[in-house]
Amino acid sequence: MVKRLQKKYHSIPSLDLHGVKHADVSMLVENYIITYENACPLKIITGNSDRMKKIVITTLKSHGFNYQEGDYYNRGYIQVFN
Repeated sequence: MVKRLQKKYHSIPSLDLHGVKHADVSMLVENYIITYENACPLKIITGNSDRMKKIVITTLKSHGFNYQEGDYYNRGYIQVFN
């Protein structure tokens, strides 16, 4: 039953930036957060690239979104809040 509820309420896909060129990241993140801004929290998977995280955070700040960088066990994602 838990899986069924997760599918129903978390149908928004996370944005996975693995394999994406750094030059394309800002545009992809902008499109993603603007499209799903009413469905926060959102998850952006960055991997462990510090440069990728910096680009994502800069884009989030420019649009006024709050964020949290990963957790203790997994630092390869950014959680986006409204």
